[in-house]
Amino acid sequence: MVPRYTRPVMAAIWSAENRYRIWFEIEALACEAMAEYGTVPKEAARTVREKGAAAMVAFSDADLARIDEIEAETRHDVIAFLTWLAEKVGPDSRFVHLGMTSSDVLDTCLAVQLVQATDLLLKDLDEVLAALKTRAFEHKHTLTIGRSHGIHAEPTSFGLKLAGHYAEFARNRTRLETARAEIATCAMSGAVGTYAHLDPRIEGYVAERLGLKPETVSTQVIPRDRHAAFFCALGVIASGIERLATEVRHLQRSEVREAEEFFHPGQKGSSAMPHKRNPVLTENLTGLARLIRAAVIPALENVALWHERDISHSSVERNICPDATIGLDFALARLSGMISKLVVYPDRMAANIESLGGVVHSGEVLLALAKAGLSREDAYRIVQRNAMATWTKLGTPECRTFRENLAADPEIAGRVPADVLDAAMDSRQHLKALDTQYEKIFGEAGPRD
Repeated sequence: MVPRYTRPVMAAIWSAENRYRIWFEIEALACEAMAEYGTVPKEAARTVREKGAAAMVAFSDADLARIDEIEAETRHDVIAFLTWLAEKVGPDSRFVHLGMTSSDVLDTCLAVQLVQATDLLLKDLDEVLAALKTRAFEHKHTLTIGRSHGIHAEPTSFGLKLAGHYAEFARNRTRLETARAEIATCAMSGAVGTYAHLDPRIEGYVAERLGLKPETVSTQVIPRDRHAAFFCALGVIASGIERLATEVRHLQRSEVREAEEFFHPGQKGSSAMPHKRNPVLTENLTGLARLIRAAVIPALENVALWHERDISHSSVERNICPDATIGLDFALARLSGMISKLVVYPDRMAANIESLGGVVHSGEVLLALAKAGLSREDAYRIVQRNAMATWTKLGTPECRTFRENLAADPEIAGRVPADVLDAAMDSRQHLKALDTQYEKIFGEAGPRD
């Protein structure tokens, strides 16, 4: 991922230095396990740990360059690292990587990195959830128009809109926890996964100390359905980000202007038009969501490796693992900040509710006529006729409000009292279930009206 959309804390997880530290830890733990089970002299395992750890503490750009130099000759990244480690450890390095294969190190390391990345993403999600809950409670009783097909439907609560996104991100958090559990897998089974040269207990020893679980069946590599499920979870989260970003982008449109991104002092919206206040953050989030989802198909295609293994997945994962997690980390951090600073215009929301002359209350009038004894078909015909009379003349001098049309309709006169029609025009009736809805979403009703 380009630096513009990268936070250092996530980038560090995918750095070469972090990767080599994990590789060393895997090799040292395996060596200690072999010593525990009598395969390797305990003194040798101690030397590997002590000298290797000292080398990792002193690890510098010169060490990176040395490993790169070796890899340029060997054309093998793990062998290059092991050669460098042998230079630091000395003769006892012959006990390092005993009976192991490169995938034991690579796949287990990738699992550790993905777990590290996921733990950061879970914290990011917690910040998004906290921001959404705060704003949902703040605007629990803020009336706004609900839209279906982009058209005014019926009034709702702006807080409830945000609460819906909260519920979605809560589900996304659960999905990510599930994906973390699936990806947190250690494989240390040797060539083609038969443990021919490794005691299976070594795998369990290493897994436990790395916070992983042993892979059920390793074919030399960890099955890639686990990784596919992980990236699918990231893709769903990205879509949740885009859904919220799209909502804000619509609400910031000049014709709507019910909410907008915070506009910083000194910020400029356009080089040519000084008045512009563009939804650049949410547009950026929309684009990042596309990039994150782009990792899903390659991850799914990685599942079908040849026989016990190939490395067709390797080039894919070297790109999608850092790019998708770094991109999602940045997007979630940007999203939580955008939500916290979102500028809301309740007066504009109220004005938009009434901007169609009251036709958004047609559903309540339909129910009132049905309760008054009209058939649903007749009631619908009458209500639609009066609503369309307002709709088609909006903005013209002869336009009458929906309520005025109803009052003048002879098919309604005498059937429905005026106070019932007036009550049908009250937007606040759409908030009567809010406490119940908030209890379902947050486990608490929140502020009372």
